[in-house]
Amino acid sequence: MPNPRHTPRPTPGRRRAALLAVASTLTLCAVALTGCAASPDPHTLTVLNSATDTAEHAQNQKFFDRCGAEYGLKVRQTSVPATQVVSKALRMASSHSLTDILELDGSDLPAFAATSGLEPLKPLGVDTAGLSRGALSMGSFQGTFYGIARSVNSLALVYNTDLLARARVPVPRTWDELLSAAKRLTSGKTYGMAFSATPDADGVYQFLPFFWSSGGDEAHLNDLKGAAALNLWKTLISDGSASSAAVTWTQQDVNDQFLAGRAAMMVNGPWQVPALDAQTKIHWAVATIPAPTAGGSTQPPIGGTVMTIPRTGHRDRQALAAKVIDCLNTERNQVAWGEAVNNIPTRTAAAAEYRKDNPKLAGFADAVATARSRTALVGAGWPGVQTALAQAFQSVLTGSAAPERALRRAQASVDAASK
Repeated sequence: MPNPRHTPRPTPGRRRAALLAVASTLTLCAVALTGCAASPDPHTLTVLNSATDTAEHAQNQKFFDRCGAEYGLKVRQTSVPATQVVSKALRMASSHSLTDILELDGSDLPAFAATSGLEPLKPLGVDTAGLSRGALSMGSFQGTFYGIARSVNSLALVYNTDLLARARVPVPRTWDELLSAAKRLTSGKTYGMAFSATPDADGVYQFLPFFWSSGGDEAHLNDLKGAAALNLWKTLISDGSASSAAVTWTQQDVNDQFLAGRAAMMVNGPWQVPALDAQTKIHWAVATIPAPTAGGSTQPPIGGTVMTIPRTGHRDRQALAAKVIDCLNTERNQVAWGEAVNNIPTRTAAAAEYRKDNPKLAGFADAVATARSRTALVGAGWPGVQTALAQAFQSVLTGSAAPERALRRAQASVDAASK
């Protein structure tokens, strides 16, 4: 997902305006260097990120210290909640104090890059060899690479091995098998399937594997190819195999339901592994999200943050920031970081090593290998598409619209927002 922290996000219009303001301010600073230079400490690089979790912040610092030391540098983090990174960057840019490294959610990168607010990484010497196709896409805008992810996440099917064994239900591989398995596993207070369908980033991230795998196209919602995915979710709820409360459950809520034994299967990501590992009551395993038909493939989304270098005009500091970023993304450091945060490395060789060393999480590693970026087709227009998709599945699941009508309205909403 974009970032596994569940706080309200700004509306797409305001968020997009803030992003453009940040990028425009960065561009002005790059042009008017004499007014933007603030004589920063030449021996300290600064980072703005969302690592507010104490353990994650400490792990981050460990890696920053290791890579900074190679160049005689100290690295200082400023960490704010994920939903505040954009606004914090805006305030820092306005006061000419933006950090040397800016870590963004992958879906926010296009809006920054669109107005030349970021430096391309390849000319600065950042090594992109061996990065997965999804990681390259997530860090790029209009063919130029601006942001590199040390690790990423995606979604898989997590299931209660005891419940499936007891009901003699095989792990579903197709949508028909999923519907059948979910129905057979539903009993008493336990639903066969759980997923998040909230009208925000959580719900849309969970919907995308089904939408994309059915042929859905976020750039052409009204081609109606995504209707099958809406019908699948609607069927799961209408036949009682999934709770109607899915429209209010965040991904954390879904995990809580699974851990409480109230869901036999769920769609979720590797950020839930610490909670899954911390308990002994539920035995679990991970599999690929079922595909529409036998022999078909599942197209999951890729999520996470990317490290970027703002266009501040401080060329020497940008070169040093690139060296630190390059160090953080060696195969060795990617594997170690992925294991520290339960995410999948973005270099294919590092991901293969991670998969071998963590076989229980192979399903997540396999999902990342084929995952794609949410912004690959629509770029900076993603926030509007995300809102439209959320409105579509919410209206279908609450019974206020049929799938085809919901998708036509969704496209109309996107078109209106882009004018």
